[in-house]
Amino acid sequence: MSEAARSLLQRWGASFRKGTDFDSWGQLVEAIDEYQILARHLQKEAQSQPNNSEFTEDQKKTLAKIATCLELRSAALQSTQSQEEFKLEDLKKLEPILKNIFTYNKEFPFDVQPVPPRKILAPGEEEDLEFEEDEEEGGAGAGSPDTFSARVPGTLLPRLPSEPGMTLLTIKIEKIGLKDAGQCIDPYITVSVKDLNGVDLTPVQDTPVASRKEDTYIHFSVDIEIQRHIEKLTKGAAIFFEFKHYKPKKRFTSTKCFAFMEMDEIKPGPIVIELYKKPTDFKRKKLQLLTKKPLYLHLHQTLHKE
Repeated sequence: MSEAARSLLQRWGASFRKGTDFDSWGQLVEAIDEYQILARHLQKEAQSQPNNSEFTEDQKKTLAKIATCLELRSAALQSTQSQEEFKLEDLKKLEPILKNIFTYNKEFPFDVQPVPPRKILAPGEEEDLEFEEDEEEGGAGAGSPDTFSARVPGTLLPRLPSEPGMTLLTIKIEKIGLKDAGQCIDPYITVSVKDLNGVDLTPVQDTPVASRKEDTYIHFSVDIEIQRHIEKLTKGAAIFFEFKHYKPKKRFTSTKCFAFMEMDEIKPGPIVIELYKKPTDFKRKKLQLLTKKPLYLHLHQTLHKE
């Protein structure tokens, strides 16, 4: 085993123990976060190309199965149906397997299948797969065009070079309020700038997965650099924020809600904007508020002008 592989296993083992400690202490939000982070790392390794991995294909399958069990435990902590739970005692049986992955040659103790690569769906596309909508996840409004490419969360771009007389905009996404904030898995926000016809005016950016969850808020604290000078945006343009999260039972990443900011709202300082029901309506023709509750997307704007 190389030093790099040994270090990787140590990090995974530490994360596994941290998650089970949180779990046994009753710190469920922290346990869920730790399980989800570790599951993502294991899935990434399991899906790596042979020349980029020190693990054999059989070992990668085992890693993927452990990731599935982490997802199952995470889902169980958020479920009220105790008969379907994947118990902490079950999960702890996997720690020695992870620790000794290079020498493990027994049958996996649970009948689970590796989670396939996550599919990220275009706004509107997931509506065909949704059969369990709650009062805040109904679907009305025009869907986006089907020119969508799957992206890994965390595709932020640097600030553009300054130009004399031109203004650049930095938007800090501080937090979003949702009644079920603690149940959202791997939440992130896709930011895009669209014209009145829903056509992209700048590259689309994804935030990293949220930094933490607290009560009814999911915190991001991340800066988005808008990739065009404000003076060069077309009349009627808007900046969209699509909140997305992973659904382990359906095994895809879905848009839960969206918000947008129009050009007359661009001004320095904090701003709070309303959340709308999916599918994302980039043309802003048929908008429906997500909820009557006072829950919003909290932003802070900074203007840069030379």
